[in-house]
Amino acid sequence: MSVLVIPTLGPFHILHPRYNGVTIAELVKAHQPEKIVLASYSPEELAAQSWRDQNEVSFFHVLPWAERAGVAVQALDDQAHLKAEADLFREALGQYPRGQQWLGKVEGLEESLKRLLSTPRTPEDFAQEALLELLRAYHQGYVQAFGEGPATGFRRQRMAQVAERLHGSWGRVAVLVDVLEYPLLLEHLPAGLYQLPGAHTPTELERQRSVLDRAWQLNETDDWAVLLEQLQEVDGPEALYCAAQIYLAAGQAEDAFALLEQLVHSDFQHPAYLPGYTLARYGQLADVMGQRDQALRAYQAVLGLSWVPVEAREIALAGHKTPFRLGQA
Repeated sequence: MSVLVIPTLGPFHILHPRYNGVTIAELVKAHQPEKIVLASYSPEELAAQSWRDQNEVSFFHVLPWAERAGVAVQALDDQAHLKAEADLFREALGQYPRGQQWLGKVEGLEESLKRLLSTPRTPEDFAQEALLELLRAYHQGYVQAFGEGPATGFRRQRMAQVAERLHGSWGRVAVLVDVLEYPLLLEHLPAGLYQLPGAHTPTELERQRSVLDRAWQLNETDDWAVLLEQLQEVDGPEALYCAAQIYLAAGQAEDAFALLEQLVHSDFQHPAYLPGYTLARYGQLADVMGQRDQALRAYQAVLGLSWVPVEAREIALAGHKTPFRLGQA
């Protein structure tokens, strides 16, 4: 049995050029697993694909690859519903002055966690004791303040059960686990049973992903011309979408519309979030171009998708009601 444990960062992957969503997929592929285990999700969540609404970035790349490669995917957290207890706990405390005081005691923990997850990392960083100790300190701080239970989403209890179920696995297994639950899962796995990410040379696909991630974070201080040049070297439809976003930000709506016109007449089904964003933005730009009928068809197409990011759905609903004009968003 060979188990590779890989922590996932949810939406924070976009901030890590060398530990982005494609990096996770590349680590999984290199391990050549016979099975992929999701330690922080339940079978019901996997079946419902609820990870998409939680912006579990790496899954948009790992799970389609597993399907193409015929690699089984199994979710092991039978108590994943308890994750919501942490949010409910904080929400309840936040309604009362005394509760707000208690929450204030862990503000430092949250700030430290945000710094940890926002600092660009490499795969081998997550095997270092110093980083693991920072994650443990976050958990210990919460347990000291509130005890193990609702405040922590019952993470220790849940990961203990996941580890026990992993003992019955066979062959080569890649385990994806939420970074907050990563050190707790390791505590319950016997030494020698697992390995952690090691030194890793980024692949071309990872480099291209890092360019796309940078484009999604577009801000005024970026060199937009350089970013457009880099996007031209990236394969896939997402690069066209990101380039259109840059043109739109630069006030070149016609150029942005031309790129999206090209995109919507191609295969733009992957990643799974791309159709919704593309059609929503295409509808807005069609409105700007005075093509209201075309815009309405695009908005309706968004609403007809089996799944769409919340932001894209909101754009479509608003555009369907009122024609979009530049300056609205």
